[in-house]
Amino acid sequence: MTNKQKKMLWRILASAVLLVAAVLVPYQGPWRFLLFLPAYFTIGWDVLWRAGKNIAHGQVFDENFLMALATVGAFCTGFFGQGEYPEAVFVMLFYQVGELFQGVAVGRSRKSISELMDLRPDYANVEIDGQLAQVDPEDVEVGSVILVKPGEKIPLDGVVTEGSTTLNTAALTGESLPRPAREGDSVSSGCVNVSGLIKIRVERAFQEGTVAKILDLVENAASKKAKAENFITRFARYYTPAVVIAAVLLAFAPPIFLGGWADWLSRGLTFLVVSCPCALVISVPLSFFGGIGGASKRGILIKGGNYMEALAGADTVVFDKTGTLTQGVFQVSGVYPEPGFTREQLLELAAMAEHYSSHPIARSIQEAWGRAVDPARLSDAQECPGRGVVLKIDGKTVCAGNRQLLMEQGAGCPEISEAGTVVQVAAQGKYLGHIVISDQLKPDAQEAISQLKARGIRTVMLTGDTRSAGEAAASALGIDQAYTGLLPAGKVEKVEALLAEPGRKGKLAFVGDGINDAPVLSRADVGVAMGALGSDAAIEAADIVLMDDKPSKIAVAMDLSRRTLNIVRQNIAFALGVKALVLLLCALGLTGMWLAVFADVGVMILAVLNATRALR
Repeated sequence: MTNKQKKMLWRILASAVLLVAAVLVPYQGPWRFLLFLPAYFTIGWDVLWRAGKNIAHGQVFDENFLMALATVGAFCTGFFGQGEYPEAVFVMLFYQVGELFQGVAVGRSRKSISELMDLRPDYANVEIDGQLAQVDPEDVEVGSVILVKPGEKIPLDGVVTEGSTTLNTAALTGESLPRPAREGDSVSSGCVNVSGLIKIRVERAFQEGTVAKILDLVENAASKKAKAENFITRFARYYTPAVVIAAVLLAFAPPIFLGGWADWLSRGLTFLVVSCPCALVISVPLSFFGGIGGASKRGILIKGGNYMEALAGADTVVFDKTGTLTQGVFQVSGVYPEPGFTREQLLELAAMAEHYSSHPIARSIQEAWGRAVDPARLSDAQECPGRGVVLKIDGKTVCAGNRQLLMEQGAGCPEISEAGTVVQVAAQGKYLGHIVISDQLKPDAQEAISQLKARGIRTVMLTGDTRSAGEAAASALGIDQAYTGLLPAGKVEKVEALLAEPGRKGKLAFVGDGINDAPVLSRADVGVAMGALGSDAAIEAADIVLMDDKPSKIAVAMDLSRRTLNIVRQNIAFALGVKALVLLLCALGLTGMWLAVFADVGVMILAVLNATRALR
């Protein structure tokens, strides 16, 4: 509990003692209400103050106004012989108990978020004039070298330049398994250095680093409301004045014809207590807040309640292939030269052709060759996006890429149907052979697809790979549909076609990781990005980020979202159902203030209790 909450608890206890003392005093005279005023003002002075202040600012219809009007009115009915003094104090007392309970529940939700916020580092170790100094991470420039000791958080994104260690990535990914890091490895801010002393060259300023982005995502999540939250906001705006008017009519219209002013006034005041929309206004946002906090503990960052709602209603999940369902680690799995040309000659030409490229496929060919390339032998290199590269090697024109590129260069080549990415090579218009590069599926990719299909979700894969490679991966994973040979614009077109399918009712989620996936992530109903290896553009465009790159977390995120939505619906149905019933009983004079207290504060406490389940 906070100090403020502890003070409120003491006020509740003091008021309860004063209320019991007032009830035990046998005096029944006209000044009996004075016995209950100390208990009432002890617990209710701040509600009365807020109600008066809000009225002065034109904000009349809120829960403070309803509670002040109902309890002051209950005191007034005592003058008509109804004796509602204990009820008036108890209503205010129980209301404050509910508010305290709600504050503690919200505090628990915020604590789960603040645990995530603890990943923000307090300092960075920088060497200045031969001395190690602790400076604010925001003041460290890109290119600086920082030192991270065992047990310290990594303050900035960078590359290890010296030393080796293991990292605890639980704050980012929700996974407790340590990850090794050695010289040349990229590391993210927020991870904890477990064992060794390491030096890191800073690659990103703090504001652009992993920690800053995560904190920004979580802090701004509450501003993106789901439809259910917006409904409650609009509902309360019209509901509160409507019930106040109904209560006034109930209190003053019937006695004009039927008499019994005190009885009808009591019914109107009870009606007001019942009508307070606290359960809805508090529990629905708390449910989404709890769901977002619970997901963050699992390494799933959801940028707002609206995206959680969209994912819960998804019936189709579309996947990118490379880096999403596969590891994005390419290896040469086959070298097939034409007759009269050796394996080494083909691999050498391909490695030289790919010398200037940083594409993963190019790097895999260079690693398979494993020797230094003399740049003096290369000239006139030209990269053809999505097709390959053309250049001159020792003055001879060489092209390496897909079949389309070789056909454009006038080199006749066969159509290869092997599974994997095929790089075909030609020199001086003569076809020399092809190299097959394979990308391994992620260990949990098949599990991810199985989990989604078990939940009745249709799965689709979009990839720029060849038909044989794409269909082989889709078949191994059990994906329902696969579209291959797609450029980024083609992926957007396919997603738009899926969204426009006749009779579609559910939402469409797209899962990707590369910079070329950013347009599709933005176009889908809900975009999911792989956060650990994914590009900045993909993470920025996505609505949900999986920090550990595991596709199996999609089913987890979907289950969390559906569970949170179920809790929200339960709270709405329960609160409205109980209130409607008790309001009817109240109008008919079949219930008094005690049941009204349950219908207001009791329902709120039960709804908040239910909402806190979203945290787990």
